[in-house]
Amino acid sequence: MRILVIGGTKFIGFAAVKHLWGMGHEVTVFHRGDTESAELPDVPHLHGDRRRLADFSDDFKRLAPDVVLDTVAYTERDARTAMATLASVARRIVVLSSMDVYRAYGGVKGSESGPPDAVPLTEDAPLRVSLYPDAADVPEAKDYDNILVERAVMGDPALPATILRLPAVYGPHDYQHRLFYYLKRMDDHRPAILLDEGMARWRWTRGYVENVAAAIALAVVDERAAGRVYNVGEPDALPEARGCAPSVVWNAEDWRAVIPDDRLRQRMVAELRPRPLAFFQEPIPGFAHGPDAPCAYLQFSAPYARAAWHARRASWAYRELEAGHFHMLVDPAAVTNALLELLHL
Repeated sequence: MRILVIGGTKFIGFAAVKHLWGMGHEVTVFHRGDTESAELPDVPHLHGDRRRLADFSDDFKRLAPDVVLDTVAYTERDARTAMATLASVARRIVVLSSMDVYRAYGGVKGSESGPPDAVPLTEDAPLRVSLYPDAADVPEAKDYDNILVERAVMGDPALPATILRLPAVYGPHDYQHRLFYYLKRMDDHRPAILLDEGMARWRWTRGYVENVAAAIALAVVDERAAGRVYNVGEPDALPEARGCAPSVVWNAEDWRAVIPDDRLRQRMVAELRPRPLAFFQEPIPGFAHGPDAPCAYLQFSAPYARAAWHARRASWAYRELEAGHFHMLVDPAAVTNALLELLHL
């Protein structure tokens, strides 16, 4: 089967291309050329801007794809341009959408009213009434809405379409770093990962990228998918505590050995608050060199040995306390004295 993939060089799209290519299909990737993968050097590429798809009509006709897989249709304009350009080129189109089309997502965002919808959500579950769900939080997403994409695609009879509503996808090459919060703490050998009880109970459908890619490939190659909408995701939407950070939900009693003071321990656990996903996705700028001002490093525990080594290598003032993560709560006087010593070095 000849397949044209729009996008297909990052994360989900790349995994889908790799899967389809491995199945023996003829795959051509159309993308801007900003990202080139060395893992698939034999896959043909066609460089261009998807906003100017019509400029490449002749190229697409020469390719004569049986199916088009659009991995980056984010706006109504994206979808309408694709349908208008490719209707005379391919027999079918598969478009990646998201589970953010459901009314339940609008309820989470506060844009939809009413009682929660019954779960698990099926493909026939109510959709959002309000549009542009992320515009208020992300100015760059003012035109983003998968509902409008789906309407444009499924409402055009000239090119049969399949819609795949994807979950929160995780795995290799995830540029959103969905699991960074947990993996970084595991890599640092933290004694625990703290989760507020509300966050620990949070449920959202997830999907490992290779499994999602396999589902995409099935929809691409099976003609029976024409005119259909599919949810894609793991069969069970596990709570955050089990799905991303198993065995790391802690209550006040779990911290007795680390924070012996009962009132202090209860207060700390009570003040834990969940953070939105955007909090963990916010880019933190790196620095080629350390700051010019005098610096110091106070090390509490072994997981910070590497950072402490870099600090000492840079000739920073250095102190180490034989203590745990929360020693500033357990013995604030000792921490204060250590900081004062560093200030006077």
